[in-house]
Amino acid sequence: MSSRWLALPIVLVAVFMTTLDFFVANVAIPSIRAGLGSSAATGQLVIAGYGLAYAAGLIVSGRLGDLYGSRRVFAAGLALFTAASAACGLAPAAGPLVLARVAQGVAAALLAPQVLTLIGELYPGRDRARAFGWYGTAVGLAGVSGQVIGGFLVAVSPAGLGWRTCFLVNLPVGVAALVLLPRLVPRLQPVLVGKGVATASGSVKEVDLGGALLVAGGLVAVVLPLALGREQGWPWWSWLSLGLAGPVLLAFARRQRRLVAAGRPPLLDLGVFGERGFARGLLAIALLFGGSAGLSFVLALYLQDGLGMSPLRAGAVAVALNVGFFAASTRSARMAARLGRGLPVAGTVVLLGGLALLYQAVDAAAGPYPLVGALLVTGAGMGLLMSPLVSAALSGVRAELAGAAAGVLGTVQEMGGVLGGTLAGTVFLGALGEGWAGAARAGLAVLIGYALVLLLLVLRRT
Repeated sequence: MSSRWLALPIVLVAVFMTTLDFFVANVAIPSIRAGLGSSAATGQLVIAGYGLAYAAGLIVSGRLGDLYGSRRVFAAGLALFTAASAACGLAPAAGPLVLARVAQGVAAALLAPQVLTLIGELYPGRDRARAFGWYGTAVGLAGVSGQVIGGFLVAVSPAGLGWRTCFLVNLPVGVAALVLLPRLVPRLQPVLVGKGVATASGSVKEVDLGGALLVAGGLVAVVLPLALGREQGWPWWSWLSLGLAGPVLLAFARRQRRLVAAGRPPLLDLGVFGERGFARGLLAIALLFGGSAGLSFVLALYLQDGLGMSPLRAGAVAVALNVGFFAASTRSARMAARLGRGLPVAGTVVLLGGLALLYQAVDAAAGPYPLVGALLVTGAGMGLLMSPLVSAALSGVRAELAGAAAGVLGTVQEMGGVLGGTLAGTVFLGALGEGWAGAARAGLAVLIGYALVLLLLVLRRT
């Protein structure tokens, strides 16, 4: 085995932890509220604080990786994430926990674009599809495993730590990755050289701080109302925030164009959206992550509140999604060599079939076994799609735009997940008058719609 393949587990461990922590915290919220005596609003902030910091920092992180080197920024993010996980697990009250979750989100934002850039640089040619296949496996498994792992950790409560285990479990993994990183992950040269970039004379690298504030503010203005608005009945501030998001992000785009025209380095080179296949790939990824997040929301409420399952039993049913995903994703690189561009079409058809089976299986009288079968097929569809969609979106991007592309891709993943969960959740909760099965079918209908649009996109690409 080539020594560079030894770097892949370190990179994937980081992306698995950061993705998992968003979903694990959802399961732990009831225990956190009981243990700290906090309010429902504080519980929402534990979730939203992570997501907001993550979404706001991704584009800036992509730029930092281009300037300072992906491995250096990756190491900084991993160290911060490990320390923030310790702070979460040891938090004495709700306030420190929320602050620690924000720090976790910042760290996750530092890590995510560097993972994609490192994979793209370390594994050229045919090896890239294989590496992205494992990346897709790690991200997808983390996303669909949150309910299973979170429910298990809370139920078992090793050493009586309860919900704190959900965060403290990151410590040994993070420390081990930090120790091995300098030995296994090679140092790569920063790809950007321009005005203000450090040289032997020690000049300072330039980062567009004004643009960073604008893009962070615009993304927060989108994510915050979507994350908190539904549970608070869509108050006036949520609509105001959404209304302000567009002008703020437009101001960011205009600022980037002015910087380029003036010969100064932008925070985000908007030319990345013109790279071959990138914009269409972003939409496909947003649909996939939106469907995954929406399914997690519908499944968690239906199994636990609708069917009365404990978190541990609900996790045992949901593990079928993981099994299907893992089985398919580990074979996606081999199938890509055989099917080529037809693999995303095949994956979407399998995903649609799984969602259709799930729609039919939502019946309390039928028991959990039809659900398990449907979740196996649905997970397989997601597993076949994850790595080819990510690889297709990034394959046509030039090396000098790799950091920008990775930052945008991570932002779209986060935004797609938040929007998908919000839309499916709103429809689900709005249909509760029809009973739990009717509400679940209404939410699943949204996800089937997502998959149909995704099918149209991948058909146009073949």
